[in-house]
Amino acid sequence: MKTMKFTIALFAATLLFTSCKDEKKEQAKKNVEAFTTYVDSISKLDMAEAKSNWTNIENDYVTHKKTVDENSNEFAEDQDLKKDVDNASVKFEEYKAQLAEKEQQEMNTKNDFRISLLGKDFINDDMKFEWINKDNILSVYQNFVDTVEANKDNYSREDWDEIKLLYEAIDTRKNTVEKEGLTTKDNLAIAGLKLKFAPMYELNRMGAKSEENADAKN
Repeated sequence: MKTMKFTIALFAATLLFTSCKDEKKEQAKKNVEAFTTYVDSISKLDMAEAKSNWTNIENDYVTHKKTVDENSNEFAEDQDLKKDVDNASVKFEEYKAQLAEKEQQEMNTKNDFRISLLGKDFINDDMKFEWINKDNILSVYQNFVDTVEANKDNYSREDWDEIKLLYEAIDTRKNTVEKEGLTTKDNLAIAGLKLKFAPMYELNRMGAKSEENADAKN
């Protein structure tokens, strides 16, 4: 009788152990599926959207990957699941690299745009423009206004927004430069350029915005 009870208890324990083990394997499989599904959804995102929310995206990826790794022993012998995890990891890293490359290209394009407006002496210093001084500020304004005038028909609304941002930064720097000995002659010349720029900006930015609105309706 005791032997029978022992056998029944052993069988029950084995059954319970097997059941728990199967549940862990099933949960590990679900974790892998959640991980691969998440990566697939990210890889289909527009890069501009992904860039604006990248911190949250990467944090969620790390969380999913950590969960999968912590339970990897449950599917260690399942080559298909291991392959799914590896492929998803590679896909995410490739997308991340593409995003970084696109961001670098955008930065280069933006830098080239600023150089065209501000001249070859432009230094990217977070809009402080400390490289502008009493000796070169007139040439900066001159190059800026001449470049805008030459390209005004080709600028988009976003370009005009960037132009305004840069122009205001030059004006802010001018307030400092005036105290450093800006000559009256240069100051008057700058005033003339500012009078030329203001209506050109208002008219052409308004035109660019109207064209984009019209394109959006078509």
